[in-house]
Amino acid sequence: MTRKDVSVVTEAQHLVQADEETASLLDIAVGSDVNYRLVTLFAGDQPFVRALSLSPIERMPDDIRQDLMRADIPIGKILRNSGIETRRDFDNIEITEDEPIFDSSKALSRSYRIVHDNNTLMWINEKFPVDERWNL
Repeated sequence: MTRKDVSVVTEAQHLVQADEETASLLDIAVGSDVNYRLVTLFAGDQPFVRALSLSPIERMPDDIRQDLMRADIPIGKILRNSGIETRRDFDNIEITEDEPIFDSSKALSRSYRIVHDNNTLMWINEKFPVDERWNL
């Protein structure tokens, strides 16, 4: 959209153990290892998207797990490179005003699951600021 290269900057990435909410969200056992990844996507030097992903380690094919742990590779590129078939099942799309993002008081928030073999491979929440940066 911007005709600029998109870069991924990892804000946080670590393993967590699934609590009740995360286990339910990912359909895994409480206590299972989950990769928590928070990134910002930039077009040029302008931030456009903040994305949180939760990925159950036990379901990650080895090549995807290795790329995901390297941090600054977009998930779409990781999945494309792996060659596995996936689909996105959207859970929620809404405008939020309670969490400012990139100096914008409103954000479009969408949550979805990336599904492979009828199992949730990743749960993702993306937030897009609602402001003039989209006037391209």
